[in-house]
Amino acid sequence: MIDTRTAPYGLLGLRLVLGLLFFAHAGLKIFVFTPAGFAHFFGMLGLPAWFAYLTILWELAAGATLILGIWPRFAALAATPILLGAIAMVHGAAGFFFSNPNGGWEFPALWVVGLVAVALCGDGAYALLPTPTFQARQGLARHTA
Repeated sequence: MIDTRTAPYGLLGLRLVLGLLFFAHAGLKIFVFTPAGFAHFFGMLGLPAWFAYLTILWELAAGATLILGIWPRFAALAATPILLGAIAMVHGAAGFFFSNPNGGWEFPALWVVGLVAVALCGDGAYALLPTPTFQARQGLARHTA
């Protein structure tokens, strides 16, 4: 059974942690690897270098929208491909454990599960711009008719 009184706060906590992780990982790419170094790494993976810059922006946008609660369910779904790409292109071949050389896929997979949980369960408390839903549009149509 879901406790509907506390579940929104659990989702808020999950949203905040996921958003902070995106900021931390974007910061790693900006301040440690540098954007140019990250672009070079993407080139070594066979990806276009410009996609590295897009990935950094995508991570910053995902972090901001999750933390602020701007369409959090859509934001969580939109952020998932970043991590699936990280698993497929970098971490998957390193094995399961993230402590392996080049990091395994356990951490990005757990991160994906958290994002999917937000997408499935809802926006959580204190969302600045809640995700529009089919039920909300139906309710709006009933009130305007």
